[in-house]
Amino acid sequence: MDLEFIVQGARAQGKPELKLWLRLLSTTKLISQEIRRRLRTEFGATLPQFDLLAQLDREADGLRLGELSRRTMVTNGNVTGLVERLEADGLVERETPDGDRRVTVARLTARGKARFAEMATAHEGWLRDMMGDVPEELIQSMLREVGALKASARNHLSGDEDA
Repeated sequence: MDLEFIVQGARAQGKPELKLWLRLLSTTKLISQEIRRRLRTEFGATLPQFDLLAQLDREADGLRLGELSRRTMVTNGNVTGLVERLEADGLVERETPDGDRRVTVARLTARGKARFAEMATAHEGWLRDMMGDVPEELIQSMLREVGALKASARNHLSGDEDA
């Protein structure tokens, strides 16, 4: 059972915003759990590792660890641990530009680029598979509609959080 029981329950009756939020949350959780399982099974990787590799794949010159932390929404300490593990696996390399030990930049190695390309291709296939029963027109419509929802939520943020 997932959050769907709340969506169907009496407490959510007449509360469309609550129902929508729970439906989105439960769907995200369902897909994330399966992606995590497949990454672990097929690649021996975690979702945070995949996300970090994805960020580095977009930046040929690499990224400072602080920027990786911000982009992946993982604490600085956890990013350091992720980078150390990926470096030990030969997928990432670190350097300190201009000898400034306060700044560390991580970038993909050639092996890391190849491994991430395999993972990204599999990831796209998994998503295509999990959404295979949904017509393309509905996916496009949902992209527009959820975009409007995200814009509304962003308009009502109480701070200067990134979304």
